[in-house]
Amino acid sequence: MKFSKQFSLYQSEATQFINGLKEANPHLEQGQRDGRALLWDKAPVDLDNQRRIAEARVKQQAYVYQNKN
Repeated sequence: MKFSKQFSLYQSEATQFINGLKEANPHLEQGQRDGRALLWDKAPVDLDNQRRIAEARVKQQAYVYQNKN
């Protein structure tokens, strides 16, 4: 669906705000990428290591605070 030329130049207030913020702080996008990499981009999972960790795990009893008397 093609809009007329009148609508092709329209920018919402939110878009104008974000564009102004990016112009005022040019390093903003790189900081966002760094933050995403820190929190979400993880190293590949080593399946052998993950299996060994699962096998070494000690099973917890159903009610932790109950003695086995």
